[in-house]
Amino acid sequence: MPRVKSDGGGTITFSLALGASRQTCRLTTTFQTDKQAFSYLHKYRTELEHMARARLASGQLEDGIVELSML
Repeated sequence: MPRVKSDGGGTITFSLALGASRQTCRLTTTFQTDKQAFSYLHKYRTELEHMARARLASGQLEDGIVELSML
């Protein structure tokens, strides 16, 4: 399981596995609690990883981080 942490303020940071390396991704949510945000992340993990990989492939990075928001 990749490392996941809350940054507070409705964002969760997680690592996307890319072979032997990792890419930092940040998911912005509208949830009020970490528990709700983590539940959302786990429910939509596959879709969010696909989105993150597509953004990474097209070079859509902000300060070296893939930025995502709720589906």
